[in-house]
Amino acid sequence: MSLRVTFDLSDEDLKHFELIMRQARKTAAGVRPEDIVESAEGLLEQVESSKAPEFIRQRMQGLRDMIDMLRDHEWRLPKEDSKRVLNALAYFCEPEDLIPDDVPGLGFLDDAIMIELAVRELRPEIDAYRDFCEYREKMKNRGVKAKTTDVSREDWLGERRLQLQGRMHRRRKRARSKAGGALSKLF
Repeated sequence: MSLRVTFDLSDEDLKHFELIMRQARKTAAGVRPEDIVESAEGLLEQVESSKAPEFIRQRMQGLRDMIDMLRDHEWRLPKEDSKRVLNALAYFCEPEDLIPDDVPGLGFLDDAIMIELAVRELRPEIDAYRDFCEYREKMKNRGVKAKTTDVSREDWLGERRLQLQGRMHRRRKRARSKAGGALSKLF
């Protein structure tokens, strides 16, 4: 038997999470980007090795995408966009969560909520990155090689990267003008 539990975060709740994220960003301001990413990786490892509920595990893909975007040398996320992603990961540098991670069943709930909020704000970036990865894999499976054409891997990946990052910026701008949400100021 399974049980479905849903809840809505009010504007007041979102302000609370915004405050928490602001504090996390202040704390992480002196932390090297590599260490921020490593902290987020550590959370992924903790969740994978725990008996965390499925609804928590499902949110971890968003965290994986954010980490991969920063580490993927072929994606080459521009500095401003990298900063947005690092700001989203800042919460995971905090040694003390809202809910301690070792609380059975709920320990990663605050992390899952923060991931969910970050994924919503970074939707244009995540969608563009996933499309880039799909394109790269599709071209790899087609056997596109520099020997068979005058266009190198860097050329075709670079062109697609620029297209997708341009789309990402347009979508982000459009989303900001529609929503104007409190959390968008954090990223």
